[in-house]
Amino acid sequence: MAVIGERVVKALNQQLNREIYSAYLYLSMSAYFESLNLRGFANWMRVQWQEELMHAMKFFEYIAIRGGRVELFAIEEPPKSWKSPLDAFEYALEHERKVTKLISDLVELAIAERDHATFNMLQWFVNEQVEEEESFGEIVGKLKLAGDDKRILLFIDSELGKREFGGEE
Repeated sequence: MAVIGERVVKALNQQLNREIYSAYLYLSMSAYFESLNLRGFANWMRVQWQEELMHAMKFFEYIAIRGGRVELFAIEEPPKSWKSPLDAFEYALEHERKVTKLISDLVELAIAERDHATFNMLQWFVNEQVEEEESFGEIVGKLKLAGDDKRILLFIDSELGKREFGGEE
Protein backbone atom coordinates (compact mmCIF):
# COMPACT_ATOMS: atom_id res chain seq x y z
CA MET A 1 0.00 0.00 0.00
CA ALA A 2 1.33 3.38 -1.01
CA VAL A 3 2.03 5.94 1.68
CA ILE A 4 2.32 8.63 -0.98
CA GLY A 5 -0.59 10.28 -2.76
CA GLU A 6 -1.46 9.56 -6.37
CA ARG A 7 -1.05 13.21 -7.48
CA VAL A 8 2.39 13.38 -5.88
CA VAL A 9 3.50 10.07 -7.44
CA LYS A 10 2.40 11.26 -10.87
CA ALA A 11 4.27 14.57 -10.48
CA LEU A 12 7.42 12.86 -9.17
CA ASN A 13 7.38 10.42 -12.10
CA GLN A 14 7.13 13.37 -14.48
CA GLN A 15 10.10 14.99 -12.76
CA LEU A 16 12.07 11.75 -12.98
CA ASN A 17 11.48 11.90 -16.75
CA ARG A 18 12.60 15.54 -16.85
CA GLU A 19 15.79 14.69 -14.97
CA ILE A 20 16.57 11.97 -17.51
CA TYR A 21 15.85 14.49 -20.28
CA SER A 22 18.29 16.89 -18.61
CA ALA A 23 20.94 14.15 -18.65
CA TYR A 24 20.20 13.51 -22.32
CA LEU A 25 20.45 17.24 -23.08
CA TYR A 26 23.85 17.51 -21.42
CA LEU A 27 25.11 14.40 -23.17
CA SER A 28 24.02 16.00 -26.46
CA MET A 29 25.92 19.14 -25.47
CA SER A 30 28.97 17.01 -24.70
CA ALA A 31 28.81 15.56 -28.21
CA TYR A 32 28.46 19.09 -29.64
CA PHE A 33 31.56 20.24 -27.76
CA GLU A 34 33.47 17.14 -28.88
CA SER A 35 32.65 18.10 -32.48
CA LEU A 36 34.30 21.49 -31.83
CA ASN A 37 37.37 19.82 -30.31
CA LEU A 38 36.56 21.48 -26.97
CA ARG A 39 37.20 18.42 -24.84
CA GLY A 40 37.13 20.32 -21.55
CA PHE A 41 33.64 21.63 -22.28
CA ALA A 42 32.64 18.11 -23.38
CA ASN A 43 34.00 16.65 -20.13
CA TRP A 44 32.14 19.24 -18.04
CA MET A 45 28.87 18.31 -19.75
CA ARG A 46 29.51 14.58 -19.30
CA VAL A 47 29.94 15.16 -15.58
CA GLN A 48 26.67 17.13 -15.66
CA TRP A 49 25.07 14.18 -17.48
CA GLN A 50 26.16 11.89 -14.62
CA GLU A 51 24.76 14.29 -12.02
CA GLU A 52 21.40 14.46 -13.76
CA LEU A 53 21.17 10.66 -13.88
CA MET A 54 21.88 10.63 -10.16
CA HIS A 55 19.08 13.16 -9.66
CA ALA A 56 16.71 10.94 -11.64
CA MET A 57 17.64 7.98 -9.45
CA LYS A 58 16.90 10.02 -6.31
CA PHE A 59 13.33 10.42 -7.60
CA PHE A 60 13.16 6.76 -8.64
CA GLU A 61 14.29 5.51 -5.24
CA TYR A 62 12.09 7.94 -3.31
CA ILE A 63 8.95 6.92 -5.22
CA ALA A 64 9.77 3.26 -4.64
CA ILE A 65 10.49 3.52 -0.90
CA ARG A 66 7.30 5.52 -0.35
CA GLY A 67 5.27 2.75 -1.96
CA GLY A 68 4.56 4.50 -5.23
CA ARG A 69 4.81 2.98 -8.68
CA VAL A 70 7.71 4.25 -10.77
CA GLU A 71 6.66 4.84 -14.37
CA LEU A 72 9.09 5.54 -17.16
CA PHE A 73 8.05 7.57 -20.18
CA ALA A 74 9.62 8.34 -23.56
CA ILE A 75 12.46 10.83 -23.39
CA GLU A 76 12.16 13.89 -25.61
CA GLU A 77 14.92 14.33 -28.20
CA PRO A 78 17.31 17.14 -27.20
CA PRO A 79 18.81 19.74 -29.54
CA LYS A 80 22.03 18.65 -31.25
CA SER A 81 23.86 21.90 -31.93
CA TRP A 82 24.14 25.51 -30.87
CA LYS A 83 25.58 28.67 -32.43
CA SER A 84 28.54 28.81 -30.03
CA PRO A 85 29.75 27.59 -26.64
CA LEU A 86 28.13 30.69 -25.11
CA ASP A 87 24.83 29.89 -26.81
CA ALA A 88 24.97 26.32 -25.47
CA PHE A 89 25.63 27.47 -21.89
CA GLU A 90 22.95 30.16 -22.08
CA TYR A 91 20.54 27.47 -23.28
CA ALA A 92 21.60 25.22 -20.40
CA LEU A 93 21.21 28.04 -17.86
CA GLU A 94 17.69 28.71 -19.11
CA HIS A 95 16.98 24.98 -18.91
CA GLU A 96 18.15 24.91 -15.27
CA ARG A 97 15.89 27.88 -14.51
CA LYS A 98 12.96 25.87 -15.89
CA VAL A 99 13.97 22.91 -13.71
CA THR A 100 14.05 25.23 -10.70
CA LYS A 101 10.45 26.24 -11.48
CA LEU A 102 9.45 22.58 -11.82
CA ILE A 103 11.00 21.76 -8.44
CA SER A 104 9.21 24.76 -6.90
CA ASP A 105 5.93 23.48 -8.35
CA LEU A 106 6.61 20.08 -6.74
CA VAL A 107 7.25 21.78 -3.40
CA GLU A 108 3.93 23.61 -3.72
CA LEU A 109 2.16 20.33 -4.53
CA ALA A 110 3.72 18.63 -1.50
CA ILE A 111 2.51 21.52 0.68
CA ALA A 112 -0.99 21.38 -0.82
CA GLU A 113 -1.13 17.60 -0.30
CA ARG A 114 0.26 17.95 3.23
CA ASP A 115 3.01 15.50 2.25
CA HIS A 116 5.76 16.50 4.66
CA ALA A 117 8.11 13.66 3.73
CA THR A 118 8.09 14.66 0.05
CA PHE A 119 8.44 18.32 1.02
CA ASN A 120 11.50 17.39 3.07
CA MET A 121 13.04 15.28 0.27
CA LEU A 122 12.52 18.10 -2.22
CA GLN A 123 14.57 20.52 -0.13
CA TRP A 124 17.71 18.76 -1.37
CA PHE A 125 16.64 19.60 -4.93
CA VAL A 126 15.79 23.21 -4.02
CA ASN A 127 19.35 23.66 -2.74
CA GLU A 128 20.82 21.77 -5.69
CA GLN A 129 19.08 24.09 -8.15
CA VAL A 130 20.66 27.13 -6.51
CA GLU A 131 24.05 25.51 -7.11
CA GLU A 132 23.16 24.50 -10.68
CA GLU A 133 22.08 27.99 -11.68
CA GLU A 134 25.18 29.50 -10.05
CA SER A 135 27.49 27.06 -11.81
CA PHE A 136 26.01 27.58 -15.28
CA GLY A 137 25.71 31.33 -14.70
CA GLU A 138 29.39 31.60 -13.78
CA ILE A 139 30.44 29.89 -17.02
CA VAL A 140 28.07 32.08 -19.05
CA GLY A 141 29.69 35.13 -17.44
CA LYS A 142 33.20 33.91 -18.29
CA LEU A 143 32.23 33.14 -21.87
CA LYS A 144 30.74 36.63 -22.24
CA LEU A 145 33.96 38.14 -20.92
CA ALA A 146 35.97 36.02 -23.38
CA GLY A 147 34.04 37.37 -26.34
CA ASP A 148 35.80 36.28 -29.53
CA ASP A 149 39.19 35.72 -27.85
CA LYS A 150 40.06 32.10 -28.73
CA ARG A 151 42.91 32.02 -26.19
CA ILE A 152 40.49 32.71 -23.33
CA LEU A 153 38.08 30.14 -24.75
CA LEU A 154 40.86 27.54 -24.70
CA PHE A 155 41.78 28.54 -21.14
CA ILE A 156 38.15 28.05 -20.07
CA ASP A 157 38.14 24.72 -21.92
CA SER A 158 41.21 23.65 -19.95
CA GLU A 159 39.59 24.65 -16.65
CA LEU A 160 36.32 22.83 -17.45
CA GLY A 161 38.31 19.71 -18.30
CA LYS A 162 39.32 19.40 -14.63
CA ARG A 163 35.78 18.76 -13.41
CA GLU A 164 35.21 15.27 -12.02
CA PHE A 165 32.06 13.48 -10.98
CA GLY A 166 31.92 13.17 -7.24
CA GLY A 167 28.54 11.49 -6.82
CA GLU A 168 26.75 13.89 -4.46
CA GLU A 169 24.52 12.74 -1.64
